[in-house]
Amino acid sequence: MKQLTKIILAWELAEAEIPRVHIAEQLEIGRATLYRWLDGIEKAGSLTCFLDEYIQAKKGERAKRKVDALLKHHIWNIREEKRECCGQKIQYFLKKEYDIDLGVTAIYQILKEKYHIKSKWKKNKMRGPVPKAFHAQEVVQMDTIDFGDIFAFTSVDIFSKEADIFLAPDLTSVSGYQFLKHCMNRRFNSFVELIQTDGGPEFKDTFKQHVLEYTNRHRIARPYKKNEQSYIESFNRSVRKECLGWSKYKTSELPILTKEVEEYLLYYHKTRPHIGLGMKPPLDH
Repeated sequence: MKQLTKIILAWELAEAEIPRVHIAEQLEIGRATLYRWLDGIEKAGSLTCFLDEYIQAKKGERAKRKVDALLKHHIWNIREEKRECCGQKIQYFLKKEYDIDLGVTAIYQILKEKYHIKSKWKKNKMRGPVPKAFHAQEVVQMDTIDFGDIFAFTSVDIFSKEADIFLAPDLTSVSGYQFLKHCMNRRFNSFVELIQTDGGPEFKDTFKQHVLEYTNRHRIARPYKKNEQSYIESFNRSVRKECLGWSKYKTSELPILTKEVEEYLLYYHKTRPHIGLGMKPPLDH
């Protein structure tokens, strides 16, 4: 079906008060596209005016956007200096080191000019089912939270809901290993059956060399599948909402924040009720 036909049908169905979600499904288009069409028609004043504008906009080739050569140089340097980090990490370092805001898609377009970009994540790579736990110390999920110049490494036992937090001034695999030792020895009796992390650089290299000292299996969650890290994502939201907030902190604040985190962990384990535990704290024995 041609695009113009879809626009006409979308407008007619909308006028017939068909729910927009159903219109998008029937025409096999994204909801954002549908909303953009319908809003455009309303602003143009009529379907005919919108179609005329739409056809005119599609005529001729679009001028290619010019990218500053210095910006490309920054992106390529970050890629090489930060161990071939991903677009999201390059975006972070661009903002931190050069105060430049740039979308991840644009970053990958620039990377493709110099590098052969191939996803490390294979679409059909088998990772096994999402782990479930039937007792404590069976599955622990780990993640990190960005607080500016300070990063919170977090972990949670998905069965008992026991959790830990380790603050570090960087997002390196060395800090990842320090976090691993810290939380496993303090919170999880030095061993669990499975540890699950995302594919971030903090969970590679040094961390990866030592992780099997504390578990039988290290599973990397599939990217952009939030449900695979749902327990740790939920805990991260609690840390932001109930403890450190959404602020950005300086490295000099690390001792004060560490004290706040320790006080929060005491509250979390001894006082704070957890819905998944029948409104009891994780360490309410």
